[in-house]
Order: sequence, then structure tokens, then C-alpha cells
Amino acid sequence: MDYTWHYDSPLGGITLASDGEALTGLWFDGQKHFNAALHGAQEEKPLPILEEAVKWLDLYFSGKDPGFTPKLSISATPFQEAVWEILLTIPFGQVVTYGEIAARLAGKRGLDRMSARAVGGAVGRNPISLIIPCHRVVGSNGSLTGYAGGVDKKRFLLSLEGIKNASCSM
Repeated sequence: MDYTWHYDSPLGGITLASDGEALTGLWFDGQKHFNAALHGAQEEKPLPILEEAVKWLDLYFSGKDPGFTPKLSISATPFQEAVWEILLTIPFGQVVTYGEIAARLAGKRGLDRMSARAVGGAVGRNPISLIIPCHRVVGSNGSLTGYAGGVDKKRFLLSLEGIKNASCSM
């Protein structure tokens, strides 16, 4: 059984999902890959993990770094998990490029290089938007390439974090 909760954000509705113990999904309503982590029956219920995620969202949308990460549970390929683990290390108010993530993964795996395009595919399938901050990943020239929730939302989120011009560091 999956449990869900709805959150009204400044950018529209957000659906949160949980397996009862951890957060398994967080999507802007209608975004690309929306509800990809839901399996079968769903019940809307204010579980403690969902209440913790709402607290995180309240802090975040007030312009503050929430300072904690709710318990997460994601099902993915090992490559996707590796990319998402790196996303979790991007600090509030900073951005990195797809290429920087690819280089970091290549280094961890003892490879000369890795495809930034493959990294982009994994970033785009992130099931827990905002908390796993895929919006903090930009193109090699700082451009706001792609975002499953829409580039306008990405621009708003980066601005909320104090990023006016996307310049990268990792």
C-alpha cells in the first residue's frame, strides 16, 4: 500500500508518497514521470513521515535551508542511485553541471569519463523532487536545461535559494 498526501506550494500542487516508513515520491502535480514510484492501491493519510516532509517543504518554501532530510526510500538502477546520492550532496543555494556529476561518477568508478547525457537521464527520473535537488543541476554553460517540473519552476526554485545567475561549483 502506498500512502499519499497533497501539499499546496507557491508553484502549485505537490503530491507526496510514502511506503509507510519513508518518503518514496514527491512530484509537482502533472510533472513528467509523475507518480512513477506509486504501485497499486493508495490511501491519503497524514503519516509521520509525510508530516516531516511537509515541515521540510514549509521551511524550504520560506526560503530557508531545511537542514535535514526525511527518511527516503527509492527503487532505481545502481546508476540512478549513484547520481541521486550525488544530488543529495549539492548544498542549498549552489548548482553543479551534468558534466561535473559525470566526472565525479567517473572518478568514483575509475573511469576516464562518463556521459553527461546519461547523468541527465538519471537526474530527470528523480522520484523525490526538491528534497533530492535535481533543480540544482544546470547545463555546462549555466543554462537552465530541462526540469521534469518545468523550467519556469526550476528558475523559481533557484531564485528562492538565492541563485540569480547559475554559476557552477562542486
